[in-house]
Amino acid sequence: MAECGASGSGSSGDSLDKSITLPPDEIFRNLENAKRFAIDIGGSLTKLAYYSTVQHKVAKVRSFDHSGKDTEQDQESPYEISVQEEITARLHFIKFENTYIEACLDFIKDHLVNTETKVIQATGGGAYKFKDLIEEKLQLKVDKEDVMTCLIKGCNFVLKNIPHEAFMYQKDADPEFRFQTNHPNIFPYLLVNIGSGVSIVKVETEDKFEWIGGSSIGGGTFWGLGALLTKTKKFDELLQLASKGQHTNVDMLVQDIYGGACQTLGLSGTLIASSFGKSATAEQEFSKEDMAKSLLHMISNDIGQLACLYAKLHHLDRVYFGGFFIRGHPVTMRTITYSINFFSKGEVQALFLRHEGYLGAIGAFLRGAEQDNPNQYSWGENYAGSSGLMSSSPELCPAQRARSGTFDLLEMDRLARPLVDLPLLLDPSSYVPDTVDLTQDPQARKYWLDCFEEALDGVVKRAVASQPDSIDAAERAEKFRQKYWNKLQTLRHQPFAYGTLTVRSLLDTREHCLNEFSFPDPYSKVKQKENGAALKCFLRVVQALDALGWEERQLVLVEGLLAGNVFDWGAKAISNVLESDPQFGFEEAKRKLQARPWLVDSYDEWLQRLKGPPHKCALIFADNSGVDIILGVFPFVRELLCRGTEVILACNSGPALNDVTYSESLLVAERIAAMDPTIHSALGEERLLLVQTGSSSPCLDLSRLDKGLAALVREHGADLVVIEGMGRAIHTNYHATLRCESLKLAVIKNSWLADRLGGQLFSVIFKYEVPAL
Repeated sequence: MAECGASGSGSSGDSLDKSITLPPDEIFRNLENAKRFAIDIGGSLTKLAYYSTVQHKVAKVRSFDHSGKDTEQDQESPYEISVQEEITARLHFIKFENTYIEACLDFIKDHLVNTETKVIQATGGGAYKFKDLIEEKLQLKVDKEDVMTCLIKGCNFVLKNIPHEAFMYQKDADPEFRFQTNHPNIFPYLLVNIGSGVSIVKVETEDKFEWIGGSSIGGGTFWGLGALLTKTKKFDELLQLASKGQHTNVDMLVQDIYGGACQTLGLSGTLIASSFGKSATAEQEFSKEDMAKSLLHMISNDIGQLACLYAKLHHLDRVYFGGFFIRGHPVTMRTITYSINFFSKGEVQALFLRHEGYLGAIGAFLRGAEQDNPNQYSWGENYAGSSGLMSSSPELCPAQRARSGTFDLLEMDRLARPLVDLPLLLDPSSYVPDTVDLTQDPQARKYWLDCFEEALDGVVKRAVASQPDSIDAAERAEKFRQKYWNKLQTLRHQPFAYGTLTVRSLLDTREHCLNEFSFPDPYSKVKQKENGAALKCFLRVVQALDALGWEERQLVLVEGLLAGNVFDWGAKAISNVLESDPQFGFEEAKRKLQARPWLVDSYDEWLQRLKGPPHKCALIFADNSGVDIILGVFPFVRELLCRGTEVILACNSGPALNDVTYSESLLVAERIAAMDPTIHSALGEERLLLVQTGSSSPCLDLSRLDKGLAALVREHGADLVVIEGMGRAIHTNYHATLRCESLKLAVIKNSWLADRLGGQLFSVIFKYEVPAL
């Protein structure tokens, strides 16, 4: 968060520059390319939304223009790499106090260059109050949007596009946030919006919702009565008082009436029988803190009971709470959660949203951008440019964070392709990609945060080396280092900042930060070299396999898959070997493997299955470039093809570490097809299909895959899924349950993880699973 001082009337953002610790252009990022705006102005907070185009570097690969026979140089470099500029779309959301609205509008006005619109969508009660100011400053016509419509549209958007958006609040847990994996079908749900009053809305589809009830007793009641009781005028200060108070000094409890619990009615003695009940007979003065706490309990209990009754009446078990009364305050969430749990007897859960403060602004933006059909795309949170839940990120505010006078930031990037569930998931609603929740495992959290921090020097070195002709590569790499280091420190103190903390989210955050500073593919040249070297060995490897008997060949094929998986630059134990011993190759990797029986060993069951009829279609998620894809995966694919099994080979859409990308796999397959008639004919007859996953992560989320891949899986009737690699098969999907046979295999290349799983470095996971009938 960036501290913000008083607004002023200076031009060129001078007053804004003086009032915040971050430069304004790091808050209002990419403003010069902003195309469309929306704004949500509440009683105390302004939420600004804008859409911009972002130009960033991407590494492209393409085949050499061969004229005749391949040269030796071509063999070393099977394709060429070029770095090109690419334009993508980004949504920016910024939240700040109304006090600073004029200074912010001044800054925006002075930096608008490419806006495409003459209208700004506006919602919220303050839209009328600030209409003239907005139109004067920005020269944009204010188009007022319905508050509730915007809230619903915003809520639908975040629930669909941010996997760990919703959470439960548990007072005594560490940490107190428990994130929910979003159901693929988010409807129906109940939205309880607590503003000045309370509105309760049943949401059934994207465009169908109904106001079903509400109450005049809401946030305004707490604020108003609180001001009368305590003479405190600021909402946040009232909540601070409540957090320090003891409501039992003011409230009459069941035990004050009955001397203990009321057994007949099943009521505990500590239950509130009468809010403020003791004030009628007591002669002493009550503290402001105690009165504020009693008032908070009274209103929260009333809202919780009301929400619970409406949820039961409409048979809904998902109830989301939002509005300025919530605003991420623990004391508010705690009382709401207790009330819902008490009145529903645990049947209904109170759910809160990481970005509930942005719902109105998001909805207003979507209303204004309907001609662009933003809902037809998938969007992803950009961790590099987002503040995080209740974050006090060092990069934004080194001093102690105040809840007011700050800027909160959220950025979302439009993804190139729509993402959907893998159709083969047994139960998409219960699927959790990640194996370990670091939020709830302090020991694992400390280890992995330390691990990623220790690896920073190596990543910086690799990033600089990937751009030898760039004069500012070292400077940008240092900026990356500082940004990612700051993110790690935030996560040490607030592991819940971006949802459930996992190895996957740490890897993804690193990739986002690398992209932020124009390092789109630090391993591109490593992959190019390793692909060239592995292609030289392909014919020798498959000829050796063909000389084996059938049963022996199956084991050697699996060992080849496992040996290929050793070549993972993301694992420190391996990167150290690869850097110190350039001669380390396929056969050396095989010798590193654990001897059978493996740590997890279903190979005998797999072999037995292979003696039966062939699979109709195998979906294979590939991992690394070089030896892995060329000498491990492609020989395995070739064997399946020879059995009569069609193969869908899925590779990352974008780069991550030394993982093979879809564009690289096309060029590798082209070179292999020129050497191998089985691969050549399978590609020509479309029995071997190469597709992209829609992901740019070293891990794999089967609930967010390319829509085209999902369509092919259905069309070809895939009945076997093969997932290889530590990131895809251990850090994620180790417990994933599918509706078809699956094979998860990896070599453990991290000694801490090996110890956790009861093995050693280079232990083997070979997990063949058949769905229960």
